Amino acid sequence: MKKSFILYLIISYFHLFPQTLVDKVVAIVGKHPILLSQVEAAYAERLAEDSSVTKCNVLEELMFQKLLLVQAEKDSVTVTDNEVDAEIGRRLAYYINMFGSQEKFEEFYGKKVNAFKDEVRPEIKDQLIIQKMQQKVSGDIKVSPSEVRIFYESIPKDSLPLIPTEYEWSQIVIQPKVSQEAKQIAREQLETYRKRVLNGESMSVLAALYSEDPGSAKNGGKYENVARGMMVPEFEAVAFKLKPGEVSEIFETPYGYHFIQLIARKGELVDLRHILIIPKIQSIDIFKAKQKADSIYDAIQSGSITFEKAAQLFSNDKDTKQNNGVMINPNTASVKWEIEDIAKVDQNLVVVFEKMNKNDISKPIQYVTSDNKPAYRIIKL
Repeated sequence: MKKSFILYLIISYFHLFPQTLVDKVVAIVGKHPILLSQVEAAYAERLAEDSSVTKCNVLEELMFQKLLLVQAEKDSVTVTDNEVDAEIGRRLAYYINMFGSQEKFEEFYGKKVNAFKDEVRPEIKDQLIIQKMQQKVSGDIKVSPSEVRIFYESIPKDSLPLIPTEYEWSQIVIQPKVSQEAKQIAREQLETYRKRVLNGESMSVLAALYSEDPGSAKNGGKYENVARGMMVPEFEAVAFKLKPGEVSEIFETPYGYHFIQLIARKGELVDLRHILIIPKIQSIDIFKAKQKADSIYDAIQSGSITFEKAAQLFSNDKDTKQNNGVMINPNTASVKWEIEDIAKVDQNLVVVFEKMNKNDISKPIQYVTSDNKPAYRIIKL
């Protein structure tokens, strides 16, 4: 990148700042000023993440961002209004959901949503341009293995960091199948509650008494500011078709059976109540799941099927079965896991992993899924 820009640095010793200062320009990159208030705000945000950060570090980062804006102008890197509107909408939906309602958000912010959109538009547009420029600058950078080796060998031995043990692992999950009888019982039970709502009883009271959704039962089954993508597709397909006050038919999702009452529609957001009844898994269902997991384990051990093929054919974990059961670390979006990350998934796996070697396959292990259902999993390290 050619450095054909004018940079004026006015203040460099941030540790000498007094407690109270009138806002002012501390640096200019091209035609883009950096205000003291911007530095202070960014510093406070970074300090919460890293106690070693300094205001000089923050100023350097802000200056680099302005440099990217300057270069973007030269390279004609732009973003469309639709891209800006989409990002504003995404952030606004997050804020409204965090505050609980659009009204509470506007009360806290002191302005209407439209005023908020107008105010943040220039900043968000700049952020999107900066992201595009970063991708353009670094997108074609490649590092060869020899360059990595030379860099590694240049580091003094006593300066090399200690790298914790990392694991790569896969799993096959076998969940008990709910019997048709249990499904029918749950559906009939839910139908009695739906009829009571249609006959005038309070859905809020019924949801608080009978709904098996721990996330909403205590609030009378209520979810506010639900945007598309927040719920499972089966739930959204029903919720976004209802009119205010309308009560849906009973429908099934991976969690169980529901019916919904729409409270209000606010643009692309809805407020609703629902009641969930979960079909009950019987002991015989768990026993059958254990038998199936054991038979899969035996088949893998005998060599009649590979672990990867078994994951594709039999695993009930939809997030991993098409990827041969490989587990992705949500904290890093990679297949590498440290033991602390594994403990967050299941503390019992720490003990299991300590006894395993590379390519070992565990016997079926019983555990409880994230939605509080019993299951078995077979681990490959």
